[in-house]
Amino acid sequence: MSKRSERRLSRLLEGALKKRLGKNWRRNENVFIFGLLFGCATLAHAVPPLSVQGNKVVSGGNQVSLGGNSLFWSNNGWGGERFYNSGAVGSIKNDWKSSIVRAAMGVDEGGGYLQDREGNRNKVISVVDAAIANDMYVIIDWHSHHAHQYKSEAIEFFQDMARRYGDKNNVIYEVYNEPLDVSWSGVIKPYAESVIDAIRQIDPDNLIIVGTRQWSQEVEEASWDPIRKNNIAYTLHFYAGTHKQWLRDKAQSAMNNGIALFVTEWGTVDASGDGGVNEGETWAWVDFMRNHGISHANWALNDKAEGASTFWPGASGTGGWNDGNLTPSGKLVKSIIQSSDPIPGGDDPGPGPDCGSVSVPGKVQAENYCEMEGVEKENTSDAGGGQNLGYIDSGDWMTYKINVPSDGVYTLSYRVASLNGGGILQAEKAGGSPVYGSIDIPATGGWQNWKTISLDVQLSAGEQRIGLAAVSGGFNLNWFDVTQKGGPAPNAITVQAEDYLVMSGVELENTSDAGGGKNVGYIDANDWMSYPEVDIPESGVYTVEYRVASLYGGGVLQFEKAGGDVVYGSVDVPNTGGWQSWKTIKHQVTLEAGKQRFGIYAPAGGWNLNWFKITKGQK
Repeated sequence: MSKRSERRLSRLLEGALKKRLGKNWRRNENVFIFGLLFGCATLAHAVPPLSVQGNKVVSGGNQVSLGGNSLFWSNNGWGGERFYNSGAVGSIKNDWKSSIVRAAMGVDEGGGYLQDREGNRNKVISVVDAAIANDMYVIIDWHSHHAHQYKSEAIEFFQDMARRYGDKNNVIYEVYNEPLDVSWSGVIKPYAESVIDAIRQIDPDNLIIVGTRQWSQEVEEASWDPIRKNNIAYTLHFYAGTHKQWLRDKAQSAMNNGIALFVTEWGTVDASGDGGVNEGETWAWVDFMRNHGISHANWALNDKAEGASTFWPGASGTGGWNDGNLTPSGKLVKSIIQSSDPIPGGDDPGPGPDCGSVSVPGKVQAENYCEMEGVEKENTSDAGGGQNLGYIDSGDWMTYKINVPSDGVYTLSYRVASLNGGGILQAEKAGGSPVYGSIDIPATGGWQNWKTISLDVQLSAGEQRIGLAAVSGGFNLNWFDVTQKGGPAPNAITVQAEDYLVMSGVELENTSDAGGGKNVGYIDANDWMSYPEVDIPESGVYTVEYRVASLYGGGVLQFEKAGGDVVYGSVDVPNTGGWQSWKTIKHQVTLEAGKQRFGIYAPAGGWNLNWFKITKGQK
């Protein structure tokens, strides 16, 4: 349980004791503490129900695109069963902020449920129990390509799960993983209806997801003849290297016809589960799911030697992973999940009471965060009264939802107070990347002596979550205001080298360059990094500057579109006198307007990189 959850539970206990025992509650608190503890702990760990509303699966009535992980097949001896435990589940919740875990119980393949019912069932139970304990949703998946041939076994299994977990909002039933090329109306649908009816005898309302024909891709076909039962969604699976706009078009058509989709399995690579990461198509799919409120679980939380695996072979099966354990796919997926929507009302981090979308131009009260870490509320003496956020330390953060009318330059005005100054407040996309800009907090003369400070940032159009992070603490925040400035984009876009989404070969180390933090080092020939999306305001010539260090020189740095399909130019890296002796080098490139992701590639290594900066025009 998070620190915030513990504080919340403590307040619930205290309030309940006061109500029951009056002014003498402290003398008698032990009489009631255990009963209250269990009751309040149950309350603290509840998640909202998932329900189908129109063509969306919503959480507690809120449209969300939740992100999480699918485990590999549970089958004995296949390798993925090592991850079916509470340690692995706890790590993806606490370190990745995953909202969903999928227990992909193999059925008819070797070592699966039909050969070892008790063993595979117990693996699923371990995952479900861990998910409930961690306030996550969990998909119980009948992981078969031939599920309709084992209908009686499916009914027996899902009724067992419903009796055990039917009163928990956390649980989702996936009754058919990936049907092959069999009839929807003649085979898949009748099978699913029988299993659904059996579940509903015990669990009347938890979400049930039904696979669709052709490896769960023919969702449009299912929308022409949907299942007429309560709280049903349909499975869509994709692998970014194979399934592209044509499958998104099918998904859009299915939703237009009124059915709700849930992506219970997807990969960054091709449909074989192997090959390299297709970053461009992965992000196209992520944007599609977020825009349409589709939740998803990535395949697979495993260390098999194939492109779709999250981990390199030999990673721990019980959690505690670092970035060195992650494959290129694992790194990209982790960043996607961390920036996905949180479970509404979840404990860690907890929502503010009034987390609604604020239209720009508009003022956002600091205490109305969607999520936060570390801060506390207190009454404010600033004009207008109410509350401010205080006790802000380095590493604390909050997120907010705003609706930006158009791409452009906006002024962020912050209402701050600080006795001593020295704080730094950073505006960023929720999740930490990209960073929009940061500002120093001055000394205002006291914790309730208020001053308005401002900076200009580039924002994209649309409803979005932004984050405010304390790079350095020691200040209070009452509100912030977002107004459109107009005119050209900010003069420069600066990207910290260590903020890559995906990389191959490089390592991070502390830097002695101005500003501190980390740099990317140990760069050899053919190493590369790709970075989060930035918005190039207009087409034309840009200067790209790189902050580099090299003891010997001789390196070459290439600036390219992420993935390497387009090369914009390259620059030689000189001898700067040492691995922490820094110099800025530059070249001119021609860029097109719009949102895009860039990469840096090393045709020749032997250099370090701290940051790079993109500026309109020639310098």
